[in-house]
Amino acid sequence: MTVSQLPLLELDLLKTLIAIAETGNFSSAAEAVFRTPSAISMQVKKIEEIVGRPVFVRDSRSVSLTPDGLLLLEHARRVLALNNEMIARFVTPDVSGVVRMGAPDDAAERLLPEMLRRFSQSHPCVTVDVVVEESVVLIDRIKNGLLDLALITCDAGFDGDQKAEILLREKLVWAGLKGGVAAERTPLPISVWEEECIWRTAGLQSLEQQGIEHRIAFQSANISGQKAAILADLAVAPIPISSIGGEIVQVSKMANLPPLPDYAMGMIFSDNLSSPAEAAADHLRACFELKQAA
Repeated sequence: MTVSQLPLLELDLLKTLIAIAETGNFSSAAEAVFRTPSAISMQVKKIEEIVGRPVFVRDSRSVSLTPDGLLLLEHARRVLALNNEMIARFVTPDVSGVVRMGAPDDAAERLLPEMLRRFSQSHPCVTVDVVVEESVVLIDRIKNGLLDLALITCDAGFDGDQKAEILLREKLVWAGLKGGVAAERTPLPISVWEEECIWRTAGLQSLEQQGIEHRIAFQSANISGQKAAILADLAVAPIPISSIGGEIVQVSKMANLPPLPDYAMGMIFSDNLSSPAEAAADHLRACFELKQAA
């Protein structure tokens, strides 16, 4: 068979492959690409017929990629990215440029990867440069015109956070290691962030108000550091409920730790936003609205 006779994998098939890989099952993938589960099954069958090899391993609850499927997935993402870039140059040539964006560490880890991936697909001619810093630093950079927009932790007493557009309100909870004993120790070992952090303030104030003896056993400006302390069972920490997962669980009520308040994630802007920055801001608003509705 010559190269000209090789079969073609249509873009719709590649989209389905990616959707299944990202959602882990046919039903969720069907919702993502606006097809029925039976249509998804037919597309998978067609993919495997074209490549001549199985690309998924199926069980009763989920599907996973075979080694050949992983290779196909890598190329599928490249093909779709190139297609989007090519089409965008004709369909949306007016929205192009660079967006200078800032975000605190926790948002960069938990929220931005998926949001920025979707933005790059819808606006391939826009480059987003991200700076990860503490909220107080990001506010200062916005004031000095060094950033176009930034996500920040709000209601933390920073000069300038009162001007933020609130995108998300989320509950803070005490987190610990599943089956761990840190929450049972006296004084209570806790892991916290820098002095200005609203999570730190909320945690310390709640313990002091309840008269619970405690000590700062671990300090880190990164949520990965907080999680490391929890996973080592060195401490418990006040973190957003959305960060709970895996071996990191909400501390049992039997530990009698005080309740924590909500915190807010907001967005601030420089003056005279460019069209690419406005597009990025609109995209973030939409993503946070979907997150709140989920």
